[in-house]
Amino acid sequence: MKNDYLLLTPGPLSTSPTVRQAMLNDWCTWDDQYNKEIVDVIRHKLVNLATQHDNYTCVLMQGSGTASVEATIGSALSDQDKLLVIDNGAYGARMAEIAQYLKISCTTMQQKETEEVDLQKFEDLLASDKSITHVAMVHCETTTGMLNPLEKFCKIAKAYNKVVIVDAMSSFGGIEMDIGELDIDFMISSANKCIQGVPGFGFVIAKESAMQQCQGQARSLSLDLYAQWLCMQENNGKWRFTSPTHTVRAFYQALQELEEEGGIDQRQHRYKSNQLTLVKGMRELGFKTLLPDSQHSPIITSFYSPDTADYQFKRFYDQLKEAGFVIYPGKVSDADCFRIGNIGEVYPNDINRLITAIKSVMYWKK
Repeated sequence: MKNDYLLLTPGPLSTSPTVRQAMLNDWCTWDDQYNKEIVDVIRHKLVNLATQHDNYTCVLMQGSGTASVEATIGSALSDQDKLLVIDNGAYGARMAEIAQYLKISCTTMQQKETEEVDLQKFEDLLASDKSITHVAMVHCETTTGMLNPLEKFCKIAKAYNKVVIVDAMSSFGGIEMDIGELDIDFMISSANKCIQGVPGFGFVIAKESAMQQCQGQARSLSLDLYAQWLCMQENNGKWRFTSPTHTVRAFYQALQELEEEGGIDQRQHRYKSNQLTLVKGMRELGFKTLLPDSQHSPIITSFYSPDTADYQFKRFYDQLKEAGFVIYPGKVSDADCFRIGNIGEVYPNDINRLITAIKSVMYWKK
């Protein structure tokens, strides 16, 4: 079965033929060639992409990106700790829900999905609640496409001596940052996002001292961040349980292709070009963006649905899929919208082809 469409989503996303081809061989999870030459290399490459500081380490975790978020929250906080989560979208809310499931003390700073993070309110909460030990925020909230103020968030958190957890699921590899300069303790991302690999595992890049402090705190056997890290540290990249070998090998290839493109700087430039091309073309067709330009990330963009009784997202989606493009439904609670991603093996020319396709299927204007 072959699908002849481009994924314009926040992940899984369209990958290169060579990334897909890398999955054609089978690998043994116990073999040194796999663990030393692929897994351990990936771990070191990820740290080097994340920071120039030498006090960071990396662990890979089987499962979705959410599994890595849950492993981090469930391992980084003791029973005496308390988490503050910034919630201005579905993925911030999910972190709070994870804490609730794990019976971890947690408070949320809730805002509308279209509102920028209120940094003064954040600081006031830290000043008034001395029991808060850890803070967490989503960098790129793909509910809307908003890019949250990471640098200012970290600066305030560290002024109050808090442990910082950042969900950089949809930004790491596509937006330049140095997590050491930002003093982030735990940064979480996934194989099938801006590195342009395929689904199957996530990863956590953390201060080694912060990772050490996770020992004995996990609320789950398979999601024990410290135990997984220690196994990889002591056994040259070996996973505790069955490794997603094909996904890992594809990710190794994807990292090579990121380097060949010119690193995160050049990939960010391409994603920005995609996003600017998209917004310009959509506005020329009469669509309006959910967010102002100042809040947009280069990752995904939300557009208001056409205000007409003739419009149905399912019909619009199916017609675009038939034309070779897959977009995303909206996820905002109080706005009728849809989303279009700009990441993956996607280039400005692809976005121009999309605009042409959208123009041809705008049945509600015909």
